[in-house]
Amino acid sequence: MLPNFPITDPTLIFFLVMTMILLAPIVMGKLRIPHIIGMVLAGVAVGPYGLNILNRDDSFELFGRVGLYYIMFLAALEMDSSSLKRNKYRFLVFGLTTFALPFLLIYILGVWVLSLSPAAALMLGSLMASSTLIAYPIVGRYGLQRNPSVALSVGSAMISLFLALVMLAMIVAAHHEGGGLIFWFWFILKVMIFCGGLMFFLPRITRWFLRRYSDAVMQFIFIMAVLFLSASLSAGIGLEGIFGAFLSGLVLNRYIPRLSPLMNRIEFIGNAIFIPYFLIGVGMLINLRLLFQGTDILWTVLAITLVGTAGKAIAAYSVSAGFKMPSPSGSMMFGLTSAHAAGAIAIVMVGMQLEVAPGRFLMTDNLLNAVVIMILATCIISSVVTEHAAKTFILQQKNLSVAPQHEHDDESILLPVKYPEYANRLVSLALMMRNPKLNRGLIALNLVYDDENMRANQERGQQLLDQVSKYAASADVKMQTQVRIAANIANGIKHAFNEFHASEIIIGLHSHREVSPKFWGQFHQSLFNGLNRQILMVRLNQPLSTIRRIQVAVPSRAQYEPGFYRWLERLARVVHNLECRILFHGRQDTLTLINEYIRNRHATLRAEYIAMTHWNELPTLAATIAPDHLFVVVTARKGTVSYKTALDHLPEELTRHFSGANLMIVFPDQYGGNSEEFTFSQSQHQEETSAYETVGHWMRKLRPNLPSHTLNNPE
Repeated sequence: MLPNFPITDPTLIFFLVMTMILLAPIVMGKLRIPHIIGMVLAGVAVGPYGLNILNRDDSFELFGRVGLYYIMFLAALEMDSSSLKRNKYRFLVFGLTTFALPFLLIYILGVWVLSLSPAAALMLGSLMASSTLIAYPIVGRYGLQRNPSVALSVGSAMISLFLALVMLAMIVAAHHEGGGLIFWFWFILKVMIFCGGLMFFLPRITRWFLRRYSDAVMQFIFIMAVLFLSASLSAGIGLEGIFGAFLSGLVLNRYIPRLSPLMNRIEFIGNAIFIPYFLIGVGMLINLRLLFQGTDILWTVLAITLVGTAGKAIAAYSVSAGFKMPSPSGSMMFGLTSAHAAGAIAIVMVGMQLEVAPGRFLMTDNLLNAVVIMILATCIISSVVTEHAAKTFILQQKNLSVAPQHEHDDESILLPVKYPEYANRLVSLALMMRNPKLNRGLIALNLVYDDENMRANQERGQQLLDQVSKYAASADVKMQTQVRIAANIANGIKHAFNEFHASEIIIGLHSHREVSPKFWGQFHQSLFNGLNRQILMVRLNQPLSTIRRIQVAVPSRAQYEPGFYRWLERLARVVHNLECRILFHGRQDTLTLINEYIRNRHATLRAEYIAMTHWNELPTLAATIAPDHLFVVVTARKGTVSYKTALDHLPEELTRHFSGANLMIVFPDQYGGNSEEFTFSQSQHQEETSAYETVGHWMRKLRPNLPSHTLNNPE
């Protein structure tokens, strides 16, 4: 039996919505039309003004509001916060321009052409001056979230929205005769308390929570709770909830790395359910039949759409030209800021509740219907223009001569893992260091000794590899795994390194003193002495997302090693993902080359360069290392160009001065093959302390007045 329309069964409603979400991209892809338009048109078709298959019930109101919050929250999360700080004046200029031009044009149109009252024209002007980032998912699909024009559009959209909401508050206050100094003092005070409280308390609570709880579900629920609490508080002080959602995204930006499982979960839930629900709900508000019920509403729709869109276009293209941005930037800025959706409906609904005379309201039904149809028109314009601009950006990038360089990159990261409590943090570091453009997976390795416990250790090793594979899969990264039986752990890692054609190793730094009291543990020293490729030994005491600064100690002549730019590039990627600050300590000639590389390849990084004349200054850095810093020491193997005898005492210095710090020790690519043979002249194994040092230590015990060893060797 066929169901009665509109359908009221919740199960069937959800099935139909999921079907529309599934089919809209397929059908629109065939027609070469942006998917977002398909979602809106699907809402028009099944809504009460179309085939009347579904009512716009409370579920669409709930999920639609959540979807709108999600769009603003994701836009803030994916912004380049360092770019935001550097270009704050550009944001302000474009935000004021994209608000002022449409506002003035629509106000003049409303008063002189549409014969509206000044208050109604002001409300219509603020409505058309605001923006909804309805085309933002298109930007995400093309991977252009951090494009300067996109970041500028997102920030400016929030400025224009804020100004529109302030204008709305002024109109409402004036209507109720409450727009005096007391009202505005209280309103400004509430906004300042809200923004200041969010920016002060939220980072501290987030750092505490992410350090304490690593469960994926708990972290996701925490982020969602913060989002909706911020939106609710924002609505409570007289601003729209989307302002709070955007501000919370900005605050959480640096704690949710772009290439992390948590970010992947947030994007997946939003793009799969909440945002499509919002778009379908917007379509269900549109009544196309009104276009055929007279010329008045058609004229109003054409007037406000053309004039308002023209104002947005003039603002976008003039600011783009004024800032001398690349040619597609103007189109991208126009496309992202030209759409109107739920925010416009919210403003016009407020106007329909302001009674100016008995039975007469500030905004009429005709204006409401005109605004709703205008939403469809601007959504189509915004989606088409944004899609075209995104494709143009991608084609320009592919035509750059430097783009194909990554095709010959030998990047392949090997992760030997043993302890479950540290394994996911190593994977998280590898995710930030890998080049996503290569789309290569990671390699996880677990080694077990060939002894009586081999079978049990194999099972535990496989469980650990399943754990890290699941963690990598949550970030959409493939992972090869292998449990390997070996009589010697270092040799087992080296054999796997060659078999998988790996380029580098990320391994946990030895920390289990009950296994071995030595700094390097049982096999780390044999590993870096027997393998001349890059090895990163890491000790992370907290999640990477809570690291606020990276400090790097670089030895003299490090620039002459073949792996100099490899480790520098890896650190730059980590800083880019964490959006933290990085400080380099080293000789001036080395720092000059590092600075040149950063400026040419990663100009947006916040990097500082501090001269360190001698390596014996290393212990003095301990006072500058906070608990939420990562201290990176670039070292060298014996016999290489950047090696110095002071490096022999590195374990002692790190143990004495940096015992509780987050630590990374870098052994860069260096000259020499990975030969597994050893001779009397070149042994793979070297003791941590030489016989001479042992004798010297023994003599100092016999003669206490003998001066102790200090690292004052000349560079």
